[in-house]
Formats: sequence, structure tokens, C-alpha cells
Amino acid sequence: MAPFTFLEDIALSDAAFEATGATPSELFQSAAQAVIETLADPRSVAPTWRRVVERQDQDLADLLFEWLSDIVYLKDAEGVVFRTAETVVSQETATGPWRLQGLLMGEPIDPKRHELRADVKAVTKHLYEVRREDRHGKEQWLARVVLDI
Repeated sequence: MAPFTFLEDIALSDAAFEATGATPSELFQSAAQAVIETLADPRSVAPTWRRVVERQDQDLADLLFEWLSDIVYLKDAEGVVFRTAETVVSQETATGPWRLQGLLMGEPIDPKRHELRADVKAVTKHLYEVRREDRHGKEQWLARVVLDI
């Protein structure tokens, strides 16, 4: 099963998804992949463009929001679509800030080669949620995200 599920009945003019991961790093990677796949079919994109993203925030939910917003921003500012995202999310102490080291790979948009899907305008706070829960006796991280398209 994919680590994210598109939610068809949440927002009519927007796109919504739930992403999951066993760790915050996996959650961030799953959520990033959902945004990437909303933009274009990643199988049609070569990994010739790379961008490192480093951020930190006291709140994990805010950090995820910033990360996903960076993807949308880079799509517009750099004119790229993405193939993959790699993430490492860590926290040195239980009360310290969360840190993200992300790597985005893709290439400049070429409508002749890329299977473009939706033009995401922004990540929204509508129904936005990040939580840790116990699923079937295992700790799981979950995020619900609505994208403005």
C-alpha cells in the first residue's frame, strides 16, 4: 500500500491527501511524494535538477507545512517538476527544535515530455493535521493536507 491516500471527498476544488510514516522522516517523504505526484507523473521526470532544503521549527506540523510549501514555491520560482524527495527529520532533545534536511530531484518543466497533472498554488491550513497515533500496536505518524489547485 502506498504511504499516502488521496482523499476525494474532502475538498471539491482542491486536492487532499493523508500521508503516513513510521517516523517523522518517512512522514515528510510520503507527504512530499503526494505533492510531487499531484503536480506531475514523477516517472516522466528525470532527476537532473537538485535542491537541498534545510529548515528547523519548534513544531513538527509547522515544519511539514514549510517543507511542502517549499516544494510548491520551487515549482513556481524555478519552473521545475519533481521526481523524488528524500528527507531526514530529527530532534536532538525532546524539547529542542525539529530539523529537516531535504533533497528534491527533478528537472525544468517540459510539457512535451512531462505528464503534468494539477498546478498546485499553495498548501493550506484547511483541515491540516499532523499527529502520532497507535495503529495495530505500532506507532504511526499521520498528516492530512489540503492543496489549493
